[in-house]
Amino acid sequence: MYQQTWIEAFKEQQTAMGVTQGQLADMAGISRVHLSRLMNGKQELTDRHKAMLDAALDKFLPDALTAKVDYVRIRFPTQDVQHMIEDILWLRMRHIAQKPCSFYGYTSMFYHGDIAVLLSPYEERGILLELRGKGCTQFGNLLNGQCRSWGEFFQHCLDAKGVCKRLDIAIDDRAGFLNIPKLIEKCGRGECVTRFRCYEVNESSENTYLEEQRLERERWEKIFS
Repeated sequence: MYQQTWIEAFKEQQTAMGVTQGQLADMAGISRVHLSRLMNGKQELTDRHKAMLDAALDKFLPDALTAKVDYVRIRFPTQDVQHMIEDILWLRMRHIAQKPCSFYGYTSMFYHGDIAVLLSPYEERGILLELRGKGCTQFGNLLNGQCRSWGEFFQHCLDAKGVCKRLDIAIDDRAGFLNIPKLIEKCGRGECVTRFRCYEVNESSENTYLEEQRLERERWEKIFS
């Protein structure tokens, strides 16, 4: 009775999510025949099978695998700060504060929250836009209010001849799609196809991460103080 109740509840959830038998079997790594026998009671459904099927179905959740922009650094061949802020970022100059800084050789910072625009007295350096973790989150919220996507924003940057010096994408894998040790092994075997000539692996414990966050906060506090 318990087994049948579990199967009925599982099938109901599967149907509600719009997942077919074929998709579920592929995600679970078993044949459709094997899956059919399990779900029809023709083969014993063990706790291991249930865990395997639950994990496979979880991977079809809308937020099982998400990605977000986590770091942006773009240099523009201009010293027109107002153009940069109003025409590229779509912000108002009256909402922007300014302070001196000494960062990457730039001497002046225009900022709104953690959104930073750096200006240098040397024309060849142009303007540098830098969005770190919080800055990306804040600017992402602004983009939503502007009815723009990150893709549209980056296109505006390209149209303004901006050169992307760094772009980090953070991936949140809640369902276990990505096996990081296995991906590292594949890179080591030369199975990663990329235009880049090298890669590096950075690992950190929770304590290391917290220490990095603390140092980052102190650095920004010094800049804005």
